[in-house]
Amino acid sequence: MIAICPGSFDPVTHGHLDVISRAAALFDHVIVAVGQNSAKQYLFSAAERLELVRETTAHLPNVSVEPLDGLLVAFAKARGAGVLVKGIRNASDVDFELQMAHINAVVGSVETVMLPTAPVWSTLSSTMVREVASFGGDVSPFVPEVVARRIRHKSQGTEQANG
Repeated sequence: MIAICPGSFDPVTHGHLDVISRAAALFDHVIVAVGQNSAKQYLFSAAERLELVRETTAHLPNVSVEPLDGLLVAFAKARGAGVLVKGIRNASDVDFELQMAHINAVVGSVETVMLPTAPVWSTLSSTMVREVASFGGDVSPFVPEVVARRIRHKSQGTEQANG
């Protein structure tokens, strides 16, 4: 069975990778769908996010990474995927994802599987990582080294541009 793990992954964190690797153990093939929301301001461009997710999942042979543009259920249908995998950190995530699961089931006949995140990552979010990085903090405990390096590089570029 083909599963989709959707998200913006800005940046991809250890929490995301935990859910993706666990999904890879459960399904024949997992497509990580890297989305773009015009209302969001991203740290990394869509191309950079795709590249970072590809780099950090390269060790998982049954995982591929694709850009997501448009309706998630249409994306899933076009790839023959019957299930969406969503990581759940807390009750707020469950409330939101349950609403989305109901909509996706009706609109696209796609099931949703919710995987609780590993306890060590249950309070981690990309938003928090971006916030720590914006003040020059060390994000290396929360993201793979390649991602931490890219964040440091971006921060140094911003400081030089603003300084």
